[in-house]
Amino acid sequence: MQLKREERERYSRHLALSEIGEAGQEKLLSSSVLIVGAGGLGSPAALYLAAAGIGTIGIMDDDTVECSNLQRQILHTTLAIGTKKVDSAQERLLALRPSLTVHSYPFRLTADNSPKIIEAYDFVVDATDSFSSKFLISRACHAAAKPYSHGGIQQFSGQAMTVNPGRTACCHCLFHEDDDPPIASGEGPIGALAGVIGSVQATEALKVLLTIGTPLYDTLLTCDTLTMEFRKVPVRRDPRCPVCGTPDIQQCTPNNEA
Repeated sequence: MQLKREERERYSRHLALSEIGEAGQEKLLSSSVLIVGAGGLGSPAALYLAAAGIGTIGIMDDDTVECSNLQRQILHTTLAIGTKKVDSAQERLLALRPSLTVHSYPFRLTADNSPKIIEAYDFVVDATDSFSSKFLISRACHAAAKPYSHGGIQQFSGQAMTVNPGRTACCHCLFHEDDDPPIASGEGPIGALAGVIGSVQATEALKVLLTIGTPLYDTLLTCDTLTMEFRKVPVRRDPRCPVCGTPDIQQCTPNNEA
């Protein structure tokens, strides 16, 4: 793939970075990312990945845009209230970059549909807001051997971690599946926090796809926006992990959906 004149202008700042350059930009243009959740985290992640030149972006969400979403879900506008989030997202992303290929999935990720969908992508951004969804994505990405970014926000705090299935700690090593507390519930979060963590997830996707820098492997990045304290917490693979600690697990839990 050779960059066109318009692409050279659009991605000129990337081309000036030695870690990316022309070869890296061509790699991004041929890469694909699935974003599960078109809400607070999925919004900035989708916008920045589209702007960065990812060739194909999949957006999965079964919800519709509500007025209360607009405080943090910057993919959507007031005019989009009442429409499907995936339709609103697709319109916004194509307005930003018409050459982008967008695949919309107006339904939930399930144990049944996840293998076929995830297999088609190079990287997955987990932008969901419940642990049950995150556990399903963890299992599905492990089964498909696809790297993914975990992100979560609540009130004034956020976290992110990147997983390379079979090589690094996964979400199941960090959290217990028996517990299912909501990550984003009625009391928050502050809107701009979604931009912080969603942007981290987009950056992690780019780093993994380009094989540059040090992704958040075996590391949980936490953020407290009240104090603006960022911490990196080491995470070890759990040999008893029901997903990455047991080589023969190849399927998702049947009744789960994201």
